[in-house]
Amino acid sequence: MAKHFSISELRVILLEPSAAQNKLITAKLKLLGIGDIISFELASQALASLKIDNSPNLILSALYLKDMTGIDLLIQLRNNPDTQDIAFVLISSETQPKVLEPLRQLGACAIIPKPFTSENLDHALCVSLDYLSEDLTLDQDDLDLDMLRVLLVDDSKAARNYMKKVLENLGVRNIKEAANGHEGVQMLEESVFDLLITDYNMPEMDGKELIEFVRKNSWQSNIPILMVSSESDGGRLAAVTQAGVSGICDKPFEPSVVRGLLEKILRDQQP
Repeated sequence: MAKHFSISELRVILLEPSAAQNKLITAKLKLLGIGDIISFELASQALASLKIDNSPNLILSALYLKDMTGIDLLIQLRNNPDTQDIAFVLISSETQPKVLEPLRQLGACAIIPKPFTSENLDHALCVSLDYLSEDLTLDQDDLDLDMLRVLLVDDSKAARNYMKKVLENLGVRNIKEAANGHEGVQMLEESVFDLLITDYNMPEMDGKELIEFVRKNSWQSNIPILMVSSESDGGRLAAVTQAGVSGICDKPFEPSVVRGLLEKILRDQQP
């Protein structure tokens, strides 16, 4: 039976080295209805705790911890099958895209700025609940997602795992994966797909080059294409739109946004 999480079912691990910030975040979480909160100063303590009790389903973490960074922590979580599906939210004053990019590629549910508002926190929790829930079916009953054949192209295995889980929560079951544009082209030549989802920045062949190949050279040139990317350069994104992308979604990959884009893209493809 599909599981839908409510906010009261969130079991949170909070990693915040500042006692004052820890107290503030804990108070705001309790006001939002979360009562099960475990706090640690060290990421290693949280990882050791998860080996004993893997029931926590959300980690809120600062970027700079005493024993490692939040990025290092998320890498360990995503590389362990027992913890790879835990929702992860970063709370940080860091704004440099180059620093935050690994978190987006690793499948963080949200990145909250410091100082943050209750609305920032509430939105991040809603995204986390969507990520954890298994019944995010589309509104249109006539869209048969069980039969939808999806090709997911991203050079980050962690990002593919994250996106695959979101798609499965939406009801998509037939998902194939490729690690770069060249692999994606090969799979498109060999098999029929109904939807292509691709990252922008990839080695060997990036998302723009993949889209251009599909639109100009593939026998599946009319396939809907959804680009998921942390790319912020407006000129580069405009070039992707001109190349023939059907929709663009930011990383972090928000389930509700993806659901809306899928509904529009698939509806537009119907005769």
